[in-house]
Amino acid sequence: MKTNLSSLLFALAIVIAAIFLGNAYSDRFETEGEISVTGLGKADFTSDLIVWEGRFNAENFDLKQAYLTLAEEKATIEAYLLEKGVAAENLVFSAVNTNPRHKTIYSASGSYMGEEFTGYLLSQSVSIESQEVEKIEKISREITELLNQGVQFYSESPRYYYTQLADLKIEMISKATEDARIRAEQIAQNSGAELDDLISAKMGVFQITGQNSKEDYSWGGTFNTSSKEKTASITMKLVYSVED
Repeated sequence: MKTNLSSLLFALAIVIAAIFLGNAYSDRFETEGEISVTGLGKADFTSDLIVWEGRFNAENFDLKQAYLTLAEEKATIEAYLLEKGVAAENLVFSAVNTNPRHKTIYSASGSYMGEEFTGYLLSQSVSIESQEVEKIEKISREITELLNQGVQFYSESPRYYYTQLADLKIEMISKATEDARIRAEQIAQNSGAELDDLISAKMGVFQITGQNSKEDYSWGGTFNTSSKEKTASITMKLVYSVED
């Protein structure tokens, strides 16, 4: 009798253990429904800040004379820019860079014989930062007029920025989030399910490219400064739970 009872209890224990193991295995592979979507926020805008730089040189065997020539060129450039309507507070001249120049001397047979001092090359740059974008653009195109005054001025291409970038980024995040939510709702509806709670939200890289340009997006973010007209974009990846 005791043997039969023990056998019965042992068999019952095996059945119960099998049920628990079966449930555990089932729970392990049962995953709650989720929808993962990526939304895009995008906007075109016009830069409201321009930075333009240029440099000028003076060369002379005598250092003092080189400085005097450079000072005269600086005065001519400053007067020209002020006359064109650039505000004095927007003009920033760099420190003077002094570079002694030498030329290498070789013999008739091509052997190195040393170097000969040929004078000093002094250079200085000027930078303009202004929100009068169109005015500075025009000046940068007309700066060759300084050649008529005997000044060799080397102009850089203007760089363009946007002072309201922080507000624009918030607007783009909002647009990208809304776009992702609409996509998720459509997917859930097409699947016969209902969108539930937001599980996670991850922001992508903020990109700024020139409008109608062929610039490639970068994993670290593209930040265009060469175009006045730009396009900003950002992505948001959202994960929602769904109910059948």
